[in-house]
Amino acid sequence: MKAKTPASSSLIERRSIDFIPESERHGRVFSQFTLWLAANLQITAVVTGALAVALGGDIVWSIAGLLLGQIAGGAVMALHGAQGPRLGLPQMLACRAQFGVKGAVLPLALACVMYLGFNATGMVLSGQALGQLLQLSDAAGSLLFALAVLLAAALGYRAIHRLGRVDLLPLLAEHARFEPAAFVTAISLSASWQIAFAPYVSDYSRYLPSATPPARVAWAIGLGSTLGAQIAMSLGVLVAAIGGAAFRGHEVAYFVGLGADGAIAAALFFCVAFGKVTISTLNAYGGFMCAGGIASAFGARPEALGPRRRWLIVACMVLVSLGIAVWAQQGFLPLFKSFLLLLLALFTPWSAVNLADFYLLRGGRVDLATLEGADYRWPGLLAYLAGVLLQLPFIDSALFSGPMVRVLGGADVSWLAGWLGAAGLYWLMMRRGAAAWAAVPGGGRSAG
Repeated sequence: MKAKTPASSSLIERRSIDFIPESERHGRVFSQFTLWLAANLQITAVVTGALAVALGGDIVWSIAGLLLGQIAGGAVMALHGAQGPRLGLPQMLACRAQFGVKGAVLPLALACVMYLGFNATGMVLSGQALGQLLQLSDAAGSLLFALAVLLAAALGYRAIHRLGRVDLLPLLAEHARFEPAAFVTAISLSASWQIAFAPYVSDYSRYLPSATPPARVAWAIGLGSTLGAQIAMSLGVLVAAIGGAAFRGHEVAYFVGLGADGAIAAALFFCVAFGKVTISTLNAYGGFMCAGGIASAFGARPEALGPRRRWLIVACMVLVSLGIAVWAQQGFLPLFKSFLLLLLALFTPWSAVNLADFYLLRGGRVDLATLEGADYRWPGLLAYLAGVLLQLPFIDSALFSGPMVRVLGGADVSWLAGWLGAAGLYWLMMRRGAAAWAAVPGGGRSAG
C-alpha cells in the first residue's frame, strides 16, 4: 500500500541521499518500464545509432550489432536497477560497500562528470530543435531547454516518474556488408549507452517497497531501456545511411526535414526537444545525488541536502552543462563518440565490482552498517583501477589507441576486458582473505 504521508504524496521530494523507510515506499514496477522507455526514445539515442554508420558500418550489421550491445549492456543496467528496492539508497552511495566512504568519492566524482557531459549533449540537440522551432539561435534554444530541466530535476523523484509517463506520448507519435571492426564498434556504442545508466538507475527504483521481486524490477527496467534505445538507434542508422555528410553537424534539422515541413516539422521539433527533458532531468537529479554523496563523505548530514540545496546544486550543474553545450555546438558527433567510449572505460570496472559484490558475494543483501564502516575498501579500489588499466591496450579513441586495436582490425573490445578482469579480480581477492581489509561491521540495518 502506498503510504499517505506528506513525504510520500508531495510532488516536491523531501528526502535526498538518505535511506527511504518502508513507510514512505510507493510506486509500481510498471513505472520503471515507462520511465526507461521514455528516457531512451530520444534524439541522442538516434545520434548514437547514426554513429555506427558514420564509423563505417552498413544498415543490417549496424542494427544487429547495436541490438547485441543493448542486450549485454541492458542486462548489466537492469541488475543495478534491481538493487534500488533492496537498498533504499541512491546507487552511487551504496557503492561505499565496495569502495569505502571516502574511496567512493572517486566513482562519485566521475559520475558527476558523466552527468555534465550527457546533459551537455542533450542541450546541443535540444537547442537545435528549439532554435528551429522558435526561430532563435541554438544557444538560446539550449538556454530554454536548461530551464525546463532545472525545474523538473529540482522537484525530485515523483515529478521525474510523472514526466516519464507524459514524455512517452509525443515520442510514440543496400546490401549487407559485414565489417568486423564496425560491427564490434556498434556493439560497444550501445553497450556503453546502457552501462552509462548503471550509476543512477536504482536512484529511480529506491522508493519501491522492499518486498518488490527483484526479477520484476530488472525485467521492467531492462525491457524499457533496451526497447527504447534499439528503436531510436535503428532509426539513427537509417537516417545516417540516407543523409551521409548532410546529417553531420545538422542532426536535428536533417532528421526532422526528412519527412515534414511546416506545421508537421514544428511538431517534430517540439517532440525532439521535449523528448530530451526526461533523460536530461535524470542526469541533473543524478548529479545532485552524487554531489550529495561526496559532501556526506566529508561530514555533511543528509537533512542538510533538502529541496533548497537541491535547487542550488542542480542549477550549478545545469549551467556548467549549458556552457559545454554552447562550446560544443560544432563537431558534435566526433566529440560524442569519444565521450561515450570514455564513459565505458571508466564505468565498466565500477559496474563489475558492484555487481560481483552484491550478487555473488553478498547474495543480494547489504548490511547498511558497511556503508559507514571504513574510509577505504582496498579490494574494490584495486579491482577498479586494475579494470581501467586492463582496458588500455584495447581502447580506440581520439585521444589514445591501444596496441591491440590494430591486431583486432580496429575493433574496440576494452569494455569486455575491463568488466571480466575487474569482476574476477575482486571476487578472487574477497574469497582469498582480502575481506579482512574491509571487514563487514556487525549489526546495523539489513537492506534486502
